[in-house]
Amino acid sequence: MSDLSANLSLPYLAPAQAQKHVTHNEALLRLDALVQLAVQSRSLEEPPADPAPGARYLLPAGAGGAWSGQGGALAFWDGTAWQFLVPGPGWCAFVLDEGAELVWQDGDWQQMPLPAQGQMLELGVNAAPDAVNRLAVAAEATLLSHAGAGHQLKLNKAAAGDTASLLFQTGWSGRAEMGCAGEDDFAVKVSGDGASWRTGLSVSAATGVAHLPQGARVEGALAGSGVLGTVAQAAGESTGALLEQGAGATGAYLRLADGTQLCWHTLTSSATGAVSWSYPAGFAAAPVVSGSCTSGAAQLLSVGALAAGSAEISAWDLSGARVATACAVLAVGRWV
Repeated sequence: MSDLSANLSLPYLAPAQAQKHVTHNEALLRLDALVQLAVQSRSLEEPPADPAPGARYLLPAGAGGAWSGQGGALAFWDGTAWQFLVPGPGWCAFVLDEGAELVWQDGDWQQMPLPAQGQMLELGVNAAPDAVNRLAVAAEATLLSHAGAGHQLKLNKAAAGDTASLLFQTGWSGRAEMGCAGEDDFAVKVSGDGASWRTGLSVSAATGVAHLPQGARVEGALAGSGVLGTVAQAAGESTGALLEQGAGATGAYLRLADGTQLCWHTLTSSATGAVSWSYPAGFAAAPVVSGSCTSGAAQLLSVGALAAGSAEISAWDLSGARVATACAVLAVGRWV
């Protein structure tokens, strides 16, 4: 039978042994060093000048001085000398100056491995997880990248009435949320206090139709903004602003990105002949021109010599005679 225990090499008391307290105290000393193993450091290469009784260290490969040749061992100061213990597979040690839990495996002290298949109930990266936020990360940024092609971030919910969304907070209070919250329609909503929410945009899951429950408003200087500016098309596709407007001596106009154009003007007809109206913006082809006389008398307006750039306007009374009166005219056609 060996004189030492199998796992911790604790010395046994021999039958009829004298000075039994010496062997017993040696075993207690080893137990005191190994139980609840927390070491000061694993990077110190030279013994400290004045170690405290019971101080423990994991020795690096290049340890020197009184630790020379003991790389990988557990060293502890018994009050008078350094004692060295050879670790066994599965021994665990907490390194105080790193806050790291290590395990002796494959001949080296290593970080504790993850559970089987990398699964754990909670995980915190520089943050404390909890029962709801089981993954918690505190960092300047979080990177999710591809592994050779694309990358998808998936938010899955169990049923349509549940929530799958991204929540944006200020001081842990919700300010904006986007996703499928309580239904399968996609919505973007905002809050000023984290309690009252307003939906700014919703998109029907069934039809794809977008809805703006709060309406939409465009303010400020819009020129060049993509809403109001210069409209343009290439190969039938809009390449400019949504709307273009302008005005001049012969009226005002509004162009739409889809090719529609409206021109309007107020002019005075002549009692001696037709008055030519040159549109404030040209059409691609002769537009539809209509209008009315603005006086209170019963009068008729007619359009002649209709062209892409102009039209002749006449006003008549009920007897068939030309009259000079104010006329409001509108031309509708296409600019492209």
